[in-house]
Amino acid sequence: MTLQQIIKALDLELVTPSAQADNDVTGGYVADLLSDVMANAKPGALWVTLQIHQNIVAVAVLKELAGIIIVQGRMPEPDTVEKARREQVCLLRTTGSAFDTVGSLYALGIRGYS
Repeated sequence: MTLQQIIKALDLELVTPSAQADNDVTGGYVADLLSDVMANAKPGALWVTLQIHQNIVAVAVLKELAGIIIVQGRMPEPDTVEKARREQVCLLRTTGSAFDTVGSLYALGIRGYS
């Protein structure tokens, strides 16, 4: 499934419209601890988090993630948005909780890694 299909299905707000939204999503990962994401997320994963600082972009680039969904209606810091634009990281927002967002992704066929 492509990131664009997920954006449409979950009615996500695209914070970085110039980023690649046609990436294939190969799985999902949910965590708020950056070291956990660095240790366990796989390339192509869609990361669900409530973190809003610019270090999330660095982790997404390092792990070659498909994108980041920020939950609970949180707005990423301006420097986070700018860094995501520069790095072409697809940054998304939702008012939903992490629990509901992951449930919706699962219903679309996006699975975690075991």
